[in-house]
Amino acid sequence: MAIADLTVLGGGIFGLSVAWEATRRGARVRLIETRRIGAGSSGGIVGALAPHTPEQWNPKKQMQFDALAAAGDWWREIAARGGVDPGYARLGRLQAVADDAARSLAEARASGAADHWQGQAEWRLVPDRDFGGWAPPSPTGLLIFDSLTARLHPRRAGQALAAALRAAGAEVIEGRTADLQGAVVEATGWEGLVALTGPSGAAAGAGIKGQAALLDHDARDLPQLFLDGVHIVPHADGTTAIGSTSERDFASPGETDAQLDTLIATARRLCPSLDGARVIERWAGVRPRARSRAPLLGPRPGVPGHFIANGGFKIGFAMAQPVARMLVDLVLEGRDAIPPAFDTRHVLR
Repeated sequence: MAIADLTVLGGGIFGLSVAWEATRRGARVRLIETRRIGAGSSGGIVGALAPHTPEQWNPKKQMQFDALAAAGDWWREIAARGGVDPGYARLGRLQAVADDAARSLAEARASGAADHWQGQAEWRLVPDRDFGGWAPPSPTGLLIFDSLTARLHPRRAGQALAAALRAAGAEVIEGRTADLQGAVVEATGWEGLVALTGPSGAAAGAGIKGQAALLDHDARDLPQLFLDGVHIVPHADGTTAIGSTSERDFASPGETDAQLDTLIATARRLCPSLDGARVIERWAGVRPRARSRAPLLGPRPGVPGHFIANGGFKIGFAMAQPVARMLVDLVLEGRDAIPPAFDTRHVLR
């Protein structure tokens, strides 16, 4: 291909999404992933695209809502272009209602959803009997159902984006290095985040390890569950994912241990339908968490022509579309709409 207008370093969800957005706008793009697509946390197995609670509304929640509402069309375009199905479906999510206080809070949030979700999704109380054996134990006999939550298979989503990029004429380099051409976007995951510092010398963030499991249980047409901090996500391929742990201290980024055994046992207790389902994969990876907990976007301090797209802790797949749009606006078109809470020029001081 001709000399690229943009080089993206990193084949995780932020790097792939920035490359896709730039390619869609007609830029010549080179993406370099020195290991493999989805080698970091973006190659995981859980894939819960869940909204913030519809209360105490703010611009960050609005941005995430807009991204979730538009995600179906975005992933369908990617699948159509590259021919790889990311496993996306917006089937909603169930949560148990523990007591009267939780019921009152859920009702207040239902009112918030009616105000803020613009009729595009709902948050409501439903009887647990409506979901038969899939329903988690609920002391009140009620569940919260929100219709905004979606699922995809992260690993397949990364492959779908890579296939779409190649089909659209972008250069995707995997397993080796290559020359940097044009502007450079560094989307290098937790290792890049830890190495990134501002004028104070403090690291921009840290890595948080997560462990997850994939079970041979087919609930592909049912909503996902969120119970006592555990995500249970049925996938389109007839598997069900369980995740995840959250570990600040770890010695082996890619190894699973007894913490995952505990997580699996907890999920089986909370969702009896999973009892006896065979574990077909155990996974561990490290997610990039910026100090602000928000995505980190903008120019790299002290390195002209380099930009950062990192820190999508737990919300990377949900926020990939607006992150890519804002960064490509800045890098290719000089339009700056990055919120201060995300902006490297404000955060890395």
